[in-house]
Amino acid sequence: MSQQILEPATQAEAEMAATARALLIAALDHSKAKQLKLTIEGEGQDAPALHLPPRALRFFADVLRQMALRQPMLLIPQKAQMTTQEAASFLNVSRPFVIKEIAAGRLRCHMVNTHRRIDFEELMRYQDEQRARSEAAMRRMHEVDTQLGEEP
Repeated sequence: MSQQILEPATQAEAEMAATARALLIAALDHSKAKQLKLTIEGEGQDAPALHLPPRALRFFADVLRQMALRQPMLLIPQKAQMTTQEAASFLNVSRPFVIKEIAAGRLRCHMVNTHRRIDFEELMRYQDEQRARSEAAMRRMHEVDTQLGEEP
């Protein structure tokens, strides 16, 4: 799986990222352009201008936001396929738990020779479903707690 782990930014990088994000968002908000031209100035010869779609710059703005917050990031292509160990690491659970969820039919996978592979989109579906189950359980617990608190 091709993934990129970005460590949290230093304080100086976070400040620079916050400023860059604010300027980038301001430029995007005031522009109806189909593409934006980015020039890079440096010592000696300047680099060629980059022509980027606004959507790519919005993505960069999201990355800059995370940097400004000094949050670590993990970039994974949406069509990525993960091993059971990678899926376990992503979900912060054990590999045997992932295999148990596959066997129970709660997490779909496909086989590549004798190895299980889980599509990243499937992993996101599973994570969203688990989050919804947890929220529903918390609501039920709150309702029971409220009912018990109202009785004399």
